[in-house]
Formats: sequence, structure tokens, C-alpha cells
Amino acid sequence: MESLADDLAALARQKLSPRQVRAIEKIGEEVAYGAGEKIFEVGGPQDYFHYIKAGTIDVINPVTNRPFPFGTMGPGEFIGEIDFLSGGGAQVDIIAATDARLISVPRLKMLDLMSRDPELGDLVITVFAARRRYMIENNLLGMTLLGGEADRDIRRIADFANRNRIPARQVALGSPEAADIAAKCDLDPAHPAVILGPSTALANPTPRAVAAYFGLDATLSAERIYDVLIVGGGPAGIAAGVYAGAEGMKALVIEDLAIGGQAGSSSRIENYMGFPTGISGADLCWRGEVQAVKFGTRFAVPRRAMSLAEDKGEFRVTLEDGEAVRARSIVVATGVQYRKLAIDGYEDFEGAGIYYAATDLEARYCKDCDVVVIGGGNSAGQAAMFLSRSAHHVHVLIRGTSLASSMSDYLRNRLENDPAITLHTQSQLAACQGDGTLECVTIHDRGSGKDWRLETPAVFVMVGAAPNTAWLSGCVELDDKGFVKTGPDVGAASAYGTSHPGIFAVGDVRAGSVKRVASAVGDGSVVISRVWSYLQEAGKES
Repeated sequence: MESLADDLAALARQKLSPRQVRAIEKIGEEVAYGAGEKIFEVGGPQDYFHYIKAGTIDVINPVTNRPFPFGTMGPGEFIGEIDFLSGGGAQVDIIAATDARLISVPRLKMLDLMSRDPELGDLVITVFAARRRYMIENNLLGMTLLGGEADRDIRRIADFANRNRIPARQVALGSPEAADIAAKCDLDPAHPAVILGPSTALANPTPRAVAAYFGLDATLSAERIYDVLIVGGGPAGIAAGVYAGAEGMKALVIEDLAIGGQAGSSSRIENYMGFPTGISGADLCWRGEVQAVKFGTRFAVPRRAMSLAEDKGEFRVTLEDGEAVRARSIVVATGVQYRKLAIDGYEDFEGAGIYYAATDLEARYCKDCDVVVIGGGNSAGQAAMFLSRSAHHVHVLIRGTSLASSMSDYLRNRLENDPAITLHTQSQLAACQGDGTLECVTIHDRGSGKDWRLETPAVFVMVGAAPNTAWLSGCVELDDKGFVKTGPDVGAASAYGTSHPGIFAVGDVRAGSVKRVASAVGDGSVVISRVWSYLQEAGKES
């Protein structure tokens, strides 16, 4: 970890070359800040790129109100982090430690320069991304969550922050640190809360409120018309966003939880080309998101599409909160979601012991405990392998008699040979019990006909896949399972075309698609050329 931290720290402190500084000076202006004057504040817009010409600045942890260990920067360095690309809110306070002179460039001018100077663009993106990852890897975090171990809503916010790479840390209720933080914010020390600064708590915290505070939720307007609206932020949607932006299209990606979709919750993907030692789904998708934003594609999270309609040759997607988005074309990339189980007590424990993803966050809640993974596919196998590192034992429940037909060979062999994992064939969850959070489950063995109980704080459900297509409102033809029919089956010239011109489908939501990340990325990469052809033929290109 120290090697990784050192590498990230070095990347985060890279400086611009004299040539790059001259290019910035041509489009910016010199601005003076007095010692103690605030340049950025947490949640405020990163609307300027700042190059430090003279003096020093401090990067302040808004929780402790003191500089981060790496947080003093000087001449030759530049200010900001990855949310600058999308205009998101700052994650930290930045204050002039001494009198300072900065070259300040408006965000849009800087993005234009970065697009015209790829070497400069790559350097800035590398530095900004390294800073964000350094903060996460070293727990130098700007948002504090009190009581995630006891409160379902705080757990949901923790999950949202984790999957959206918002730096956040958790503090247990009853700890001395929790009492100290609560006192500074004038809060009940026994009450869960989301803390944003040394004396500031987020009122009525929800994932949407957190997203708005940190600038993840793009401002939408029913008056603006996008060339393409990509509904779904999994690998297919992200890939479509990359290529749409690269082609100069006005593109928006909306996602109802976190960029990465279901793939973003995968702890390790080992069969994606180019990553021989594997990569987490979250890391893979985050890299794609940064790449898409670099090309100008916008993202809005959390935004759930509720209905689709056509109006005067344009499409109108109405969102969960009643807002609407207009676009000349639609790419459906909503993927699938794991099915819920119809058992006693199930819904009472969603987010409080029953999970649909296995990441570091969930692993934290079940360290040294027995846990249950339900499912026989690759996602279940990857989850079991990941959880076996921290859990006491992992019990995998499989409805069938074996894994032979449902899981990749390399994963099946690992599960069968891991002493910390037991495969229970012909087994299923029968009931859940607990007081507020999950404490115990009943498992039915169909082979013996007997039930058995297991004390556990966590069940990971990864069974069945239901397509997210209800919002399409009958505008396109679906198969008998609800997947979108495309290509020759509906008379479309493109393999990704649907029964309605201007609406395309990619990734897992498409009928007959191969349910793999690489296939989804391929779909998203190729479909934009079809969208471009449609817009040109229809005379709708912007």
C-alpha cells in the first residue's frame, strides 16, 4: 500500500512544462489572493483552473479544518481534482497559505485547451484522478458518516458515495470520535448523521442530496436538446458516452444509482482484455467515465427514467422527480437488475443485511462473520472470492446440482478449492430474522428436505436478471422476458436498432446479447456510429 500511496502522491504533484504554462497564460489572467483567502470551498463550483505562479496554498480537510498531510502546494503546481472536468463541486477547502498569485482560466476555456493539446489534457487528467484516488486510498476524506453500522439510510448513502467515488469515511456511534463530531455539530451523539465540515451536518441526507452537494447531478433543462440521451451508466452506456463525446455529439448519460451499473459492483473482473491481474468493476467504469467527460459527455446521477414519449420528432424522457430530458435519439443501456426473493422478512433487511453488491463497503459489515452468497453465475463467484478474504466463512447457495453450466471454469475451480468457501447445491434461502439489521437466516436443503439456521449479518443476492425496460412505455418491441428486440427481428438495419427509429439498445438489456462486460463495451462503442448515421439521414445533427 505504501508503494501505491507513494506512486499516487508523485502523480498528484506533477508540474506543467514551460510550454504548457505559456499556453495557459495566453487564455487566463493573473489573480492575487491574500493570505487566508479562500480559493475553493467544499461543495462550491470548480469553475476555474488555477496555476500557482507565486506563493503557497493549503488543501484543507473540511472535517478537521486543518491541512491534509500532502496539502501544501507551491509554484509550478495547479489546483483542482477530477470533478473539475464535469464542473462538479469541490471536495475540499483550498486557502491561500501566503499571499499568492495564480493564473486563473475559466473552466470551459481550459477544457477547450485540453482538447486541442492532448499532452496537456492527459497530464491534467492524470493528476486530478491521482488526487481523488489518493484521498480514497489514504482515508483523507471530506465527508463523515456517523452510524452506518446501525442505520439503513446511512448505509445507502455510504454505498452511493463508495460507488460514485465520493471520498467518505464511517465513524461508529458510541465512539469518542463520534461524540466529539456530534458535539461540534450540535447533534445527538446517538443519532446517525452525514457530516460535511467541522460544524456542518447535511439536513435530511439522501443520495440525491449528497449528489447535488458534490455536483454529480448535472443541471437538467427541458429546453435543452441533446443529440443523444444514453439511459444507463453501465459499461455499455459509458462506452457510448465516450464515443459520442469523441464524435462531438451533445450527449448526456443518466443513471439511477452510480456510474458503473451492475458491473460497477463487481469486486474483480479478470477476463477483460488488457488487465491480466484483474480490475474492479468500479475502477474500470470510473476510467471510462473520466474519458467520456474529457470528451464533453455529461453525466447525471442519481436519475431514474420513468417514461418515454415522442413529441414532434424528438424524444422526451420523464424522470422520477417529474423533470424531463429531450433528445434527438435514445440509446437504451439500462441493463438488468438482480431479482428480489419472495421470502419472509426479505424487504425488511434490504440495505441492512441483504445486499446486491460485494465491495469493500459491504465487506466492512461482515468481517470475521459467516456470510451467504446466493447465485451460481460469475457475479456470485466473484463476490464469494472477494468476501472470503475478510469473512470467517462464505456459504454459496445454488439452486441447481452444480455450477458447471452457469460459471466460468476458472472461477468454479477457485471456489471449489477455497477452504473458506462452501458450495451448497440444491439449497435456497427460506427466511430472514433480526432486530433492525439481519442477524440470522433459515436455509432449505431441497436434497434432504431439511432446514438449517445460520447466524449471519449479510446475504448477497445475485440470482436471475430482470431487464430494466418498464420506462420504455411500449415505444419499442420487447421479447417475452422484457428484453429489447433489435436488428432483423424488428426490421432494423442496425444490429442495435429497435422497432422505433431513433431508439437503439445496447448491452445486457438487448435481447440475445452476451451478458459480459467486454460485449457491453463493444455494443456501446459501435452503436454511436449508427446513431450518427440516423441523425444525418434524418437531418437532425446539431
